[in-house]
Amino acid sequence: MKRLRTKKHAVVLNRSVGGDTAITIALIIFGCFMFLPVYYLIITAFKPIGEMFLTPPNFYIIKPTFQNFIDLFASMTSTWVPISRYIFNTIFISLGATIGCLVIGSLAAYSISKVRFPGANTVFQLIVYSLMISSTVTGIAHFIIFVGLNWLNTYTISIVPVWASTLGLYLMKNFIDANIADDMIEAARIDGCSEFRIYLTIVMPLVKPAWLTLMITVFQQVWGAGASNYVYSDNLKTFDDAINSIISASGTQGAGAAATVLMMSVPITVFVISQSKIIETYGSSGMKD
Repeated sequence: MKRLRTKKHAVVLNRSVGGDTAITIALIIFGCFMFLPVYYLIITAFKPIGEMFLTPPNFYIIKPTFQNFIDLFASMTSTWVPISRYIFNTIFISLGATIGCLVIGSLAAYSISKVRFPGANTVFQLIVYSLMISSTVTGIAHFIIFVGLNWLNTYTISIVPVWASTLGLYLMKNFIDANIADDMIEAARIDGCSEFRIYLTIVMPLVKPAWLTLMITVFQQVWGAGASNYVYSDNLKTFDDAINSIISASGTQGAGAAATVLMMSVPITVFVISQSKIIETYGSSGMKD
């Protein structure tokens, strides 16, 4: 009788050691290729101007320097709007858009998935079809709506439209269908729980992988997208918009690379901190009937 392989007292897939080694090596190779653009961008931020234009480019630094960051911060201090204002706008818009998208998307997903009402399937099919519509197609309609609501050149126009993201709703709805049994919801209703209490104390803890993934995805998108195109006041623009304006005015490629590294560091840090929780909750939040 063939013995099952174990790792830390847990049964693992019945593969050979050689197969596991080959898969690990392949994953490491593919991971290095995927990390290569990020690595090149980081080292470019520390290269002097002369090394940036070498052909072919070097994947190492001959004379590392912080001059690019010094030039960037020197340019930022010359703006008539304080750079702290741009940073505040970025954080405020990113958090407001992420939290709103999570709350509205999860509430709508729970309603469509577990609250039986006429036309629920039709509503969900319309949501699925909306994923295929490009934002460019609806640009004119959005502008007319924003003008009618008097949202132009406000924080609202950078935050509220993100709440209507159908991708988050689609993700949450499918995850609720797959991981929460109707019997559990019915048992909670029989015990006298309100719909909101069921959503808050039963559904949300069990779909933690879905809403963590949604939060990280939306935060990364909003952080890098900056303020809405319909925001004209510099007092309402984000750090990304300020950096792009500074780079365009100075024309310094080194400062641009340094700015990109700074903007990229926050989403990467958020993902690195949260990825272990996502993996853990995906592995442990499954429900057994």
